[in-house]
Amino acid sequence: MPSAFQLRCHLVLIFLAALKGEARYLEVREAGEDEPFLLLSEDLKRELSAGQIYRRSLRCIDMLSIEGQFSFSAEQPQLHCATFFIGEPEELITIDYDFVNIDCQGGDFLKVFDGWILKGEKFPSSLDHPLPTSQRYVDFCESGNSQRSIRSSQNVAMIFFRIHQPGNGFTVTVKKNANLFPCNVISQTPSGRFTMVIPHQHRNCSFSIIYPVVIKISDLILGHLNGLFLKKPSAGCTGMGDFVELLGGTGLDPSKMFPLADLCHSFHGSAQMKIGCDNTVLRMVSSGKHVNRVTFEYYQLDLQELENRKENSIEEFCFPSI
Repeated sequence: MPSAFQLRCHLVLIFLAALKGEARYLEVREAGEDEPFLLLSEDLKRELSAGQIYRRSLRCIDMLSIEGQFSFSAEQPQLHCATFFIGEPEELITIDYDFVNIDCQGGDFLKVFDGWILKGEKFPSSLDHPLPTSQRYVDFCESGNSQRSIRSSQNVAMIFFRIHQPGNGFTVTVKKNANLFPCNVISQTPSGRFTMVIPHQHRNCSFSIIYPVVIKISDLILGHLNGLFLKKPSAGCTGMGDFVELLGGTGLDPSKMFPLADLCHSFHGSAQMKIGCDNTVLRMVSSGKHVNRVTFEYYQLDLQELENRKENSIEEFCFPSI
């Protein structure tokens, strides 16, 4: 049985790859209400690569991983709606308002959030995002025509909207922009390889994989020596300005996850950990004094292995093992 976190996230990401295989793209064609997110077909990808603009209507709860023009028109009062946007790790997302017809005075709203938020948990967390939480929201009813284009700080963003009057709605255009130094990322797939680089910047970066995974770190450059330490109350990287930590948990916010391991010093080789959590995060903390870099790959844990661990009553948090 999936956990409560997995059930809540079904509408946005978690079971996409589990149900359809290792899918790197999400379907955005007209799908039935019982399967709103399917795989993007090869034919559609070829058509879009030829320069055509993709257009379709939005559902009250929806998700997009592709550029295009998207519209929502209320057929009845819609009070709790959201659209989640996701790109590749090296992409930023730009949302342009093309047309908006909502009644702000009557209680309607249309807001863009820089990141994802689900059940009160945010990605990136407040500790990792360059802006305070209040500035991550852009409210159309407050900004109006003064800010009709909003760019995300990472590969995910979302819009919230509430519309009372049937016939009211909006149209947005979604574009992707290159991000030379991706920082905070949610992976679209349960497997992959990634290199995170923080070039002399005082910032924190998190790479989130919303699956139980095996994660292998093959290269870590922090400007000092060697070391991998399992997290213990009296151990860790306290006092180190630059380090990498592995986190696990059942929610979206890295700041609310359990610390599983610290990597305090540079090394070349291989460090592997199996993490049976619903969400696994590799987080790099950088003082800005060095060019820090970490290369890692990951793949989803075998379901049988997860079940065996549970049957053996292993009490370690999310079943971590080296």
